[in-house]
Amino acid sequence: MSLFSPKRKKLYEGKAKILYEGPEPGTIIQYFKDDVAGHSANHDMISGKGVLNNAISSFLMSKLGEIGVPTHLLKKLNMREQLVAQVDIIPIEVVVRNYAAGSLVKRYGLEKGKALPRAIVEYYLKKDELNNPMVSEEHITAFGVASLPEIDEIYSLAMRINDYLSGMFLGVGLRLADFKLEFGRQFLSEHELRIIVADEISPDHCRLWDMKTNMDFGHDIYHEESVDVIARFREVAARLGVFPDLTGNTDSNGDVLSMAEAAERASQSAKTKEAGSA
Repeated sequence: MSLFSPKRKKLYEGKAKILYEGPEPGTIIQYFKDDVAGHSANHDMISGKGVLNNAISSFLMSKLGEIGVPTHLLKKLNMREQLVAQVDIIPIEVVVRNYAAGSLVKRYGLEKGKALPRAIVEYYLKKDELNNPMVSEEHITAFGVASLPEIDEIYSLAMRINDYLSGMFLGVGLRLADFKLEFGRQFLSEHELRIIVADEISPDHCRLWDMKTNMDFGHDIYHEESVDVIARFREVAARLGVFPDLTGNTDSNGDVLSMAEAAERASQSAKTKEAGSA
């Protein structure tokens, strides 16, 4: 259980996380559970999954912060908990796609694994009872979910995050096929707010494929039978250098990369793409 649960007020419990009142105003304790959030009936709970997702998400959020992408992460507290900034969550799931997979293949008859001409950003309304329907920018603004300037900021951040994470994962021999983001409004004052990345960025929210074998290392593994989910997630953590005692990082040629080298490669890739679009 949470180190804070006996003392802190529970604010919300979802499929994969619990939110507790933070130690200071404007802060929240985010606790990572071992429950599997609706991916497959093959797994209900996987011991240790929350620990790995917390470690990986903390690492990725920290790296995004280093390149100026605002996130809700304040610090990693322990194996299962983060201290995060309190935000007003925008009820939209933002999916960034680099390769044809999942529902994109079903909707458009694409070949699975085919690289897309460019990254595609999709929006889904967070309504479990409606199975999270896809929505357009017109729906989002018409329904008052977010304003047009907010959508523009979300799109810009999503593309920047995609550039950085794609480079980082490429540096450790993984293709980032697609991933999900959530954003929130952080109120800096009575009249000032900003859009920041919230929730988590972990294998639970990504499709990750090994560049040599195409082995799945993201949430699609929940649909496989007799797969060692923890071993796959630990491999992602090891390649990123989150757990330096595990196997080393490798690039697409099999050469060993340190965590710092992988992060630096991702940063340079993002900067190059930004300079090219300026």
